[in-house]
This record gives sequence, C-alpha cells and structure tokens, in this order.
Amino acid sequence: MSENSVEISPARRGEGEVVGRLVHELICELAPEGRERPALEEFERVAMRLLTEDFGYWAFLARDSSGEPIGVLTLNECAATYARGRFGEIAELYVVPKARSLDVGGALLRAAVGFGREHGWHHLEVGAPAVPRFQRTVGF
Repeated sequence: MSENSVEISPARRGEGEVVGRLVHELICELAPEGRERPALEEFERVAMRLLTEDFGYWAFLARDSSGEPIGVLTLNECAATYARGRFGEIAELYVVPKARSLDVGGALLRAAVGFGREHGWHHLEVGAPAVPRFQRTVGF
C-alpha cells in the first residue's frame, strides 16, 4: 500500500459504526495491560449520534485502495480568547498498525488543517498519550 492509494474523506452520517470501531481500537491500544476493554457497541452508538447531530463534531476516514477503513481523525470545534475565536481540537487520531509509516496519519492531519482553514480556525490543537510508551506517537 502506498500513500497514493489512500483516500481521505469526511465521515458521512451513516458511518458512525466505522468511526466508533476505529476509535475503539485506539482506546484499546492505549489502555494499560490487563485493563478490561470498553464495549465496542457503545463507541459505535456514540459516534453515530455525534455524526448525526449538528454538534461541532466531524470525523475523517482514511481508506486503502480496496475501500477498507485504515484510519480515523475526529475534530471538535472549540472557542477561546487566545485562539482569537473558534478553533479545532483533534480529539482522536488512529491508524491501523499495518498502515503506519505510510503517511496515513499525515494525510488525515492535512485534511484536518484544510477543514480548519475552510472554517476560519487560526489554531488546531491535539493532545498526545503519555510517554515513554508512546514516544513514537509524540514524535509524529
């Protein structure tokens, strides 16, 4: 799989299950060893609700050349004085292990930056998990 075979598109209202499944994979990967995994169905249900409400929540999906979902990025619109008004916050960013180091995450970030520009955001914020376990994520 090459970068050219990755397609990034906004998640449609009916794609909450896909968004929920990928975010669930992210949370399971971040969870400490031995901790009980959260219920997949709840993530799917919440993602579906967030995508169908006019809520200031958006998601972008990355798909490989066969159409298989291989990554997700979710955005929230926030507001703050230091940001000169509205800005975006990347709440979740996940790429399936087999597609890492193929610039899928970079492509998702570029989509988020473009979306932010269209919405007049001056800032786009993102958090990162604790290091050292996730040093590669922080480096990205």
